[in-house]
Amino acid sequence: MKKTVTLTLAALVCSIAANAQDAKKYPDPEPMRPAMSEYWTPQPKVVTPGKYSPTEVPSDAIVLFNGKDLSAWRHDNGQDAQWTVKDGVMTVDKSKGDIVTKQPFGSFQLHLEWRVPEGIEGTSQARGNSGVFLQDKYEVQILDCYNNETYVNGMTGSLYKQTPPLVNAMRKPGEWNVYDIIYTAPVFKEDGTYLYRPYVTVIQNGVLLQNHTEILGTTEFIGFPRTVVHGDGPIRLQSHGDPSAPISFRNIWIRPL
Repeated sequence: MKKTVTLTLAALVCSIAANAQDAKKYPDPEPMRPAMSEYWTPQPKVVTPGKYSPTEVPSDAIVLFNGKDLSAWRHDNGQDAQWTVKDGVMTVDKSKGDIVTKQPFGSFQLHLEWRVPEGIEGTSQARGNSGVFLQDKYEVQILDCYNNETYVNGMTGSLYKQTPPLVNAMRKPGEWNVYDIIYTAPVFKEDGTYLYRPYVTVIQNGVLLQNHTEILGTTEFIGFPRTVVHGDGPIRLQSHGDPSAPISFRNIWIRPL
């Protein structure tokens, strides 16, 4: 009996080993490339925005840029922000990198104004490229899309690589564009998944671009959205590496909600 059991076990081991050797080998997933998460159609229709009338800062708002200094901002290395400030305007210094707010935020209403320089050159993404990152995780794209087509989930007012804007409400280079962004922060379960995803509404120059849009996860340049557990986070303004002339910002304030 003992001999029979031993032979049976030996046969089973040999069978498992043979099956392991014969297991089919499947190809590894193809490495992701940026273009694999881009799409170009349908292009949103062009809407000419109405004339913008500057408004005063709300009484309960936190001023992030008052035209005088960058005291509310820093670089990733912890140093105070070193972009150029002149005549009430701050301009991206591409040699210095991104800037982020020193203060973190949860849900909020954000107002900022930005301008593509007159005479800018370049096409598609290489034309006035920047972005505003909500809680340092989710990018609302900034780009010159005035007579400049690009992949629609990467154009002005898109939730980058996720959701195109409803329309194209760009002003021409040299004129100021206005973003009003209402953002609802996510809530996470104990297992690290979303209980409630983040949502964003984006209005450009008085025209609705994103209408309480669900954010699927982080906005990735290569690949697809990821779920990353986080709490309050800073606002990030991007210093993009494209070769075009840098853009400028003014009148930035936020109302925590």
